[in-house]
Amino acid sequence: MAENREFYWRRLHSLLGVIPVGIFLIQHLVVNHFATRGEQAFNDAAHFMESLPFRIFLELFIIFIPLYFHAIYGVYIAFTAKNNTKRYGTLRNYMFMLQRISGVVTLIFVTWHVWETRIQAALGTEVNFGMMEEILANPWMVAFYILGIVSTTFHFANGLWSFMVSWGITVSARSQKISTYATLGVFIVLTVIGIRAILAFV
Repeated sequence: MAENREFYWRRLHSLLGVIPVGIFLIQHLVVNHFATRGEQAFNDAAHFMESLPFRIFLELFIIFIPLYFHAIYGVYIAFTAKNNTKRYGTLRNYMFMLQRISGVVTLIFVTWHVWETRIQAALGTEVNFGMMEEILANPWMVAFYILGIVSTTFHFANGLWSFMVSWGITVSARSQKISTYATLGVFIVLTVIGIRAILAFV
């Protein structure tokens, strides 16, 4: 009974990492990328997101609850999981380990970013180009944000590979090899988008 419950919790954890958390990550990176077009373009995009109807409901039930369930349960998995060298081989074991490390780094980064932006907005500060420009005036924060973005995009892309395996989408060795290259492409594209956005504020 306990094993069945564990199985379903892990399935839910995997699903939420892609839908809706992964979709929100892509959307968030795309909105931030408007910064590369200038201050006004970013402010317009940010204002559009803030003016969505039912924003509080969407943030709570589509973003924060799924995100922190995925994060907290992911920390539990990270500290209880064991490598499986016979099943996945060397590369997959490195990816397995990096998935756990990147998950912890991502949780720290996302929590800090939420504090600096969403919580401050709730306290009356406007989230705009100037806010991010001020945050990233510190070179250490630039390094922290770049590390956070790389960690987050890797965690999503590698998690997408695991999702497709655990949900039976990529069963054969060939399909898993193809998905390795595909998710590597996802990682590279999202990382470039995220870092370009960060550097636009500097």
